[in-house]
Amino acid sequence: MARFVRWTAVTVAAGLLAAGCGGSSDDSSDNGKGTSAPPTAESSGGSASALPASLTGQKLDWGACEATDDAPAPGDEWQCATLKVPLDWAKPEGRTIDLALIRSEADGDDRIGSLLFNFGGPGGSGVSTLPAYASTASVLHERYDLVSWDPRGVGASEGVRCRSDKEIQAAETVDVSPDTSAEETAYFRDAADFGKGCEESAGKLLAHVSTTDTARDMDLMRHVLGDSKMHYFGISYGTELGGVYAHLFPKNVGRLVLDAVVDPSADAVGHAKNQTLGFQRALNDYLKSTGQDPEQGSRKIADLLQRIDAEPLPTSSERKLTQTLAFTGIILPLYSKSSWPTLTSALEAAEKGDGSALLALADLYNERDASGRYTTTTHSQRVISCLDDKQRPTPEEAKRLLPEFEEISPVFGPFLGWDTAGWCHEWPVAGQFDTPEVSAPGAAPILVVGNTGDPATPYEGARRMADELGKSVGVMLTWKGDGHGAYGSGSDCVDSTINAYVLNGTVPKDGKVCS
Repeated sequence: MARFVRWTAVTVAAGLLAAGCGGSSDDSSDNGKGTSAPPTAESSGGSASALPASLTGQKLDWGACEATDDAPAPGDEWQCATLKVPLDWAKPEGRTIDLALIRSEADGDDRIGSLLFNFGGPGGSGVSTLPAYASTASVLHERYDLVSWDPRGVGASEGVRCRSDKEIQAAETVDVSPDTSAEETAYFRDAADFGKGCEESAGKLLAHVSTTDTARDMDLMRHVLGDSKMHYFGISYGTELGGVYAHLFPKNVGRLVLDAVVDPSADAVGHAKNQTLGFQRALNDYLKSTGQDPEQGSRKIADLLQRIDAEPLPTSSERKLTQTLAFTGIILPLYSKSSWPTLTSALEAAEKGDGSALLALADLYNERDASGRYTTTTHSQRVISCLDDKQRPTPEEAKRLLPEFEEISPVFGPFLGWDTAGWCHEWPVAGQFDTPEVSAPGAAPILVVGNTGDPATPYEGARRMADELGKSVGVMLTWKGDGHGAYGSGSDCVDSTINAYVLNGTVPKDGKVCS
């Protein structure tokens, strides 16, 4: 999976809106395959009764949520608590770690239970994201407690920080699509240094932050919350997590929604190619919307990036817009069609020699604030995905793959092609699987939502997820729309179908299409 591009939905869109970039024309601005099983019942769908009572008998002490470095305290309707889970699920009686949870209790009287949310990444904080998402899920809130958490290794749940803010900013000068041997050496040296920093920060936790570990955490969470079934809404990477949960605990599946779906059949290189294709499709749609020929428009943007590579652009700050930052700034607005006008103004400014707007977009994506502080989302993303992925292409293999990537996209191909080797280069711990196992025979129907214009998780992955979940389990819903994620994106058909499924258990016909 090419993780230079994050599998996240809500935080990207929220960042654009919060910064007022939505339509501005101002251009100055083992998933089941490699870890030892814990002594919980899994494929049999049993309870967590085999775990120590110190875990299963926990009583969550819900109280007021506090402000964090990354987010202010939410309103009084939100409560926070801490759940203890085993560091190593193969040793449930051993050391534990704390997971941060957040909830808002159901608005109505006809409560069903808890509805867990994971917003993607991997590495996204559910504690900071859920309050901002609550208005989107307001209909579901009537019958469910809305619940999310920071997965292990993320945010307030033993969050990993691999570099200081100063080191992060310094690394932004590294060329992530190297053109010379010196740039290539610097690129892979930086990648190896990042892994060493993560090892120093995380210690033993580095080997216990996999998607499988988090899926097991979820089932203990379900039990402690008092729910007999898991009701879950997974977005982006959260769909992979949901599929892995369904595989491990099929009999505990309640109503699961998987929106903006990760392709479970793709390995690391396959995911990189999928995202290269998905973002090129989104770019083509954007260019068509502005009256440009997609091929010519793409070449124009690729040429702009080459010019910036040779001579970074000045900005309104003391920082320069490098090619890497420019690429990041182009990626961000493609997550949401409402942000396309922002991309237009930023590209126009860059063509005139001002990199300020693209730098602002890159800073939003990199979660850098005005004082130069960065969140640790990308750190957590990397430690989770590099523990998951067994496939580790070498620099030489990445070079051989570059022509294929560049043929898919002259804009995104070079960056995502190199990323296949750079992301987990010399990583301190071995990866656990090539592709996640998501088959869930015996599970209740799971609603899989695919968006034909999704840039980060291309549409084809949704159909593959539905197929791999199993016949009569994976139920496919298609939205002919643009952007990353379908629910709450403007389709009454999508929203009403998902609401009926989650609130009433109404399963739509497999293959339903919303246009």
